[in-house]
Amino acid sequence: MATRPIDPQDHDRIANAIRAAEAKTDGEIYCVVAHASDGYFFAAAFLATIGMLVASLAVAYGLEAWWLTMRLPHFVFAQLLALASVLALLGLWPALRIHFVPRRLRYQAAHANALRQFLARNVHRTSARTGVLVFVSIAERYAEVVADSGINAKVGQHVWDGVVRDLTRHAGDGRLADGFVKAIESVGAVLAEHFPVTEGDVNELDDHLVEI
Repeated sequence: MATRPIDPQDHDRIANAIRAAEAKTDGEIYCVVAHASDGYFFAAAFLATIGMLVASLAVAYGLEAWWLTMRLPHFVFAQLLALASVLALLGLWPALRIHFVPRRLRYQAAHANALRQFLARNVHRTSARTGVLVFVSIAERYAEVVADSGINAKVGQHVWDGVVRDLTRHAGDGRLADGFVKAIESVGAVLAEHFPVTEGDVNELDDHLVEI
């Protein structure tokens, strides 16, 4: 999900889009973008260690097939040296770690982060349970819309899946801010249909994009 940084002008655009959308609904929209949802050191180290063990077995069988020998202490020392080198690389260059982690685990970490943000930002505590979180985790190339129970009772998951597809397409083109604006407009239209604005509506959540 290659994307350029979100500058102050983009933050203003997103905040204005949230205010415009919420002017037509009692619902609340909250936006969060995470640069990464996990450090992945232990997951990457575990998978790298497994890979090293498999590779060492292959090397051992290859040496045996070619009638070559290596003393056991030397072989173990070579294994430990190779493993230490890999772990050092993972420690010094965090950007490498995610490439060792399967997509399923990356998505699980990003989904868990989305749920944490939904709770930590009090999106679940609106009076009518009509809060919606629009979440993106850049490193994992992941986006999600998390809606509270009051909305899920009326809006199917396929609606949010469509919003996520548009958002990830914009982000993949390096237009993350445009993607957020479009997603906010789409979510706002859905909320306005099912939860139109009423007299005395109160703005319960901040109208800005949070970067973590």
